[in-house]
Amino acid sequence: MTCDVSDLDAFVECQVPASIPLYRLVHFQIERGARECDALPPSLRNGKVLSAVYRVGAYRAATGTPHGYALRLLVEPARSASPKISVVAN
Repeated sequence: MTCDVSDLDAFVECQVPASIPLYRLVHFQIERGARECDALPPSLRNGKVLSAVYRVGAYRAATGTPHGYALRLLVEPARSASPKISVVAN
């Protein structure tokens, strides 16, 4: 389950035991049916995004695996057009 999604990162809660090491590169993808959400960043609407695990959640005592993972999305940040500056010589 994905929660706390932004332009640069997302937190993924694990429903089944999974063990992914810190700093591992992974492909992150939102299910097709959920890609139509207006609040979803444009980079996640197109399919897979290369991401890095940058934080591992608390471990569950029952399984010994993390509750979830924080992923850093490795996408080019959105750039705004820089305003044109007119220089007037006096």
